[in-house]
Parts: sequence; C-alpha cells; structure tokens
Amino acid sequence: MTDHVAPTSRFLVLHDYGMGGLWWWVHAVSARQVLETFADVEVVDDAETIERAGSWDLDEVAADGTGMSDAMDEFRAKRDAQRGRAGFGALAGREVVWLRRPWNGEEAEGDEDPTLYLMEVGSDGRRLRQVELAPDGSGLRSGPDDWPFNPPVVDLFDPDLAGMEIGRSEFETAWLGARHVDEGGTPA
Repeated sequence: MTDHVAPTSRFLVLHDYGMGGLWWWVHAVSARQVLETFADVEVVDDAETIERAGSWDLDEVAADGTGMSDAMDEFRAKRDAQRGRAGFGALAGREVVWLRRPWNGEEAEGDEDPTLYLMEVGSDGRRLRQVELAPDGSGLRSGPDDWPFNPPVVDLFDPDLAGMEIGRSEFETAWLGARHVDEGGTPA
C-alpha cells in the first residue's frame, strides 16, 4: 500500500502591513492550509493581481517548510505557537465577526484608559465598519470610505480573538449611537 499524497496548488500570499506588503507563492493543498500554517497572511484570490504577480520575481515556498524565507519562518513560528491554545481558529471561516479590542490590542500607557474599538470584520480580517469608544462612552463610527488604507487588522485564526468576540446586536447598538467621524471628530 502506498501513501496518498494530496496534490498541491500554488497560492499568491500576502503579508499586508498597510503601506506595502511582502509577497510569496506558497504551494499548499488548499488556501486554508496556508492560513493554518502561517500567521498574519492572506491568500490573494483576485485574478488580475494573480496575473500581474506572475511577472514578479517572488520566492516560492511550500507549506511543509521547503524553501522558507526568514519572514515566512517567523509567520510559521507564530502560528505554531498559537496552534495548541484554546480558541485557535475559532473565528476562521466566518463571513463576518464582531470584536471588542483595546487600541492595538494593548493597554494604554500610564493612567489613561485604553480606547476600545468595536469592529465588524470580514472573513479576510479587514474592517467593514468600526466604532471607536472613548472612555466617557461616546463613540465615533467609520467605514472603508473613511480610511486611507484597510489592510487586514486581525488574523481570524488567532486564539486571543475568541475572547474579544461580541454579538452583532452589541455592535449595531454602538454603531447607531455613535456619530460619524465627519460630524466633528477624527479617529485616533
């Protein structure tokens, strides 16, 4: 009896850091395998971008570890550290997720209360809508038309996000009660 080896495909993979990104071709069984193997990346499925990338001189790596660059090793190591933790992948594969996150996932410095963000996030980790909640309870709402860049802000396989999930009704209540950023405020 011979071992069955699943066929692989080549996926265009991006680590988008807002003002640019790192790109690779990754050979894997599926797009999900790429996302389960590497943290903080996305699989690009836009046909025009894939066609253009065909002329770029990109590194080719395999999800099994063959041909890894230092950056890909870092993303793989981060994912490996997350994999065994409770909540790993709990939000992955959902069309929309609602989250409550402190600014940049960290506490504010000093005695200052952290600003909280309620975010509606798509399956690719990009914000769809956002409410910035100030310590006094007031809120500013914004959407993609208000942001100059909208890279993925969360990795839905990250186990820490499971504890930040809120319900749609909590988000919608905050959204309806917040003023739009053009109504006298700007987000931090």
